[in-house]
Amino acid sequence: MEEILSSNSPQSMFTWIDYTVFSGMLGLSVAIGVYFGFFGPKQDNKEVYILGGKDMNVLPVATSLVASQISGISLLAIPADTYLFGLNYIWIVLVCPIVCLLSAYLYLPVFFNLQLTSIYEYFNLRFNRSIRVLSSFLYTITVFVYCPLITYIPSLAFSQVSGINVHYITPVVCAICIFYTTIGGLKAVVWTDAFQFIGIIISVIAVFVLGIMAAGGSDKTWEIAGEGKRLELSFSLDPTLRDSFWSVAIGGLFNYMPFFTLNQGSMQKYQSLPTFQDTKKAIILYCFGYMSLASITILTGCVIYANYWNCDPLSSDQIQQPDQLVAYLLMDVAKNIPAIPGIFIAGVFSASLSSLSANLNTISSTIYEDFISPFMPTQTTEKTASHILKLIVVVAGVISIGLIFLYERLGSVFPIFVAFQGVANGPLLALFTMGILCPFVNSKGALLGGVSGLLFAGWITIGHQWYTSKGVFDTHAKPVSIQGCNFTVNQTISSNNPFEEPFVLYRLSIWYISLLGTVVCAIVAMVVSLVTKNDEKQLNLNLFSPLVHKFVPINPEEIKTKL
Repeated sequence: MEEILSSNSPQSMFTWIDYTVFSGMLGLSVAIGVYFGFFGPKQDNKEVYILGGKDMNVLPVATSLVASQISGISLLAIPADTYLFGLNYIWIVLVCPIVCLLSAYLYLPVFFNLQLTSIYEYFNLRFNRSIRVLSSFLYTITVFVYCPLITYIPSLAFSQVSGINVHYITPVVCAICIFYTTIGGLKAVVWTDAFQFIGIIISVIAVFVLGIMAAGGSDKTWEIAGEGKRLELSFSLDPTLRDSFWSVAIGGLFNYMPFFTLNQGSMQKYQSLPTFQDTKKAIILYCFGYMSLASITILTGCVIYANYWNCDPLSSDQIQQPDQLVAYLLMDVAKNIPAIPGIFIAGVFSASLSSLSANLNTISSTIYEDFISPFMPTQTTEKTASHILKLIVVVAGVISIGLIFLYERLGSVFPIFVAFQGVANGPLLALFTMGILCPFVNSKGALLGGVSGLLFAGWITIGHQWYTSKGVFDTHAKPVSIQGCNFTVNQTISSNNPFEEPFVLYRLSIWYISLLGTVVCAIVAMVVSLVTKNDEKQLNLNLFSPLVHKFVPINPEEIKTKL
């Protein structure tokens, strides 16, 4: 038993009630997967497994969209980021309505009309297979960066409150998620998300309210947060400033558009609805749900500061990583309240499992459609395809479990998540946008643009992360204090940094990485397209946004399909 308990974890605050709540959440998730895998509609063809038979209802799809976006990163890493760096991430809440409007009127009409199993099949129709493979590769990068993070963070929180070593938690919980995703398909993913959404709401509100009460009430909380500079909002135009209105709002728009809409996971859920009007309703509910939960999680960082303004848990070595701050607060404010720790951890795992299951389901369809299907015999049956999809889910899940152990050495994961997501998201956004809005962009331009954007954004990200690991950059962290700690704190004084000031692009805010990748991809693609001969096949009107139909040279015999 001693080896199961983490060497640096506190004594468990979990009671049998907490374990019952947590186990019940996992058990019900498995039960939903078993139902759809063995008793619901048969998962023996691609349309049922990937698109849920296209008869899903608006409310569960909308809640699934929110639940899959509010992951453990949102519940644990974002409050920690606010605690350390202040409230400027709140501007992302303003980005969400813009993303949803662009999705509803620019991108979704095209993709819903085409009804593609893989969203990246669009590039095969619009350009050629090379662009499709490139875009699928970019998406695969984002999934394998994202999945280990969303599993590791809640496991860290569970370890913090239960005392169980994180190495034992992650494989077990991931295995459960892999199981119900594999056998249940999209229907299991959507309905477990809808169920887990309840746990997410309860956990978010519980920590927020209990934290405010522990700090002395609402007025006292915001007064302390203001004095500690956590409520300061920056409108500086300095692009090297970590967070500001301009970096989060502009950079966040370019980073989150592919994350929220232009990815296989979200598009699968939109296309599982019967009509395009249902899709618009789902987007509206999704927007309001995400904005509400995101606002609470961001403000929770201020609540944490109000409780520890004079005894920082990180500087005083009470915790080892910023992502443990929320769990640390929970241990203080809810240790004597039955079931609350169990509900919180269940909610955190609900958020992460919903994101993990959605990504596993979608990566299976992407890998099968874009990398395996072209090499399959023409007589391959739907049942065989379904078995291959399930096998891909298992393999992808196992890889994600293995990658989890690499993140233990990375410190706070939120900036890493933003940076590495931006590497792939920038070129993806440019390719999708040029595809539906720029008829003159050809396959040569798209391919060179996509590769250029990926290499450029990757170069900046690697350089930025390397210098960050060496402590070169000013983190712009807000002040903390250990004057109120009622124990002796051993402080170490860091030596002067031996590095010269890095190249200016390495010093840019991580929020601009996706923007730079988008711009480089678009410029290269447009220039190459204009100077090369357009040898494309006849363009199909349905591949473009209605906004540019009059500029598209089409076959006169083509009949436009209406939504």
